[in-house]
Amino acid sequence: MNTFFKPKKIKTLASTLVVGLLVVVQAHALDKGKPAPAFELNGSEATVKLSKYQGKLVYLDFWASWCGPCRQSFPWMNELQSKYGARGLQIIAVNLDSKNEDAKNFLNTTPARFVVAFDPAGATPRSYGVKGMPSSFLIDQDGKLVHEHSGFRESDKEELENKIKSLLGSAK
Repeated sequence: MNTFFKPKKIKTLASTLVVGLLVVVQAHALDKGKPAPAFELNGSEATVKLSKYQGKLVYLDFWASWCGPCRQSFPWMNELQSKYGARGLQIIAVNLDSKNEDAKNFLNTTPARFVVAFDPAGATPRSYGVKGMPSSFLIDQDGKLVHEHSGFRESDKEELENKIKSLLGSAK
C-alpha cells in the first residue's frame, strides 16, 4: 500500500493547502475606519448576520478545527464573552473547515459560549483579507474595522483585552 495516501497525511496535506490558498487568494488588508465587510452565514444555532450586531463591539475570529492556536484561544474568548458581553461585546467565530463535521467535533471537545458561524466556501475570510489561522478583527459599534490581529499567543491576551476595554469605554 502506498503510504502517501494514509488518511492522516491527506488531512495534513488538505490543511496545508487551505492555508496556502488563504494566503494566495487573500485580497488586501482592510483599511481601519472603513466599514467591515458584511456577511450572512449559517450558524450553530441560527443564521449569523454581521449587521444584526450593529451597536455592539464585535470580536470577529476566523478559525479551523486543525489549528492549534485556535484551540488555545477558545477558552479565552469564552472568558471575554462572559466578562464583557453585558457591556456590549459580541464574539463571533467563523469556522473555515470544508466539512462542518470537523468543526462540530472540535466544538464537542472545545465548547464555544459565543456565536459560531460556518463558511466552508471561504468567502468571508477572503473579503477580510485573512492571511492565516486564527485571525481576528475588532469591529466597533458603528460597524467599522478598528483592529486586526493574526495568530494567538499567550502574550497577545493582555493587549487585546485592553483594546476591547478601551473600545467599550472603560478600563475596568
